[in-house]
Amino acid sequence: MSKRGGFPGGMGGFGGMNINQLMKEAKKMQEDMTKSQEELASREFEATAGGGAISVKVTGNKEVKEITIKKDVVDPDDVEMLQDLILTCVNEALRKVDNAQAQQLGKYNIPGLM
Repeated sequence: MSKRGGFPGGMGGFGGMNINQLMKEAKKMQEDMTKSQEELASREFEATAGGGAISVKVTGNKEVKEITIKKDVVDPDDVEMLQDLILTCVNEALRKVDNAQAQQLGKYNIPGLM
């Protein structure tokens, strides 16, 4: 007699893995991802611009923690240059967070998550 309905390969259907094992794996992956996100959030990332004239520190949560500007870069007649340096520096620090995030969480290859 042939089997009727059901999944090929019996109850598992997921290459022999039963649903309980699949749920355990998913829970462990979720816990690992949460831990990775927490570790990333606790890190600080720093970028500089203008040969070190501007320095920015951000957290892994993309919160700006500190902006340092050397006095010799402050020119009241050229505020635009200072603004550009700050923007460049902040954006670079945020790019570092994005790269670290991609590296840290990219190991959890889940379609549709990122």
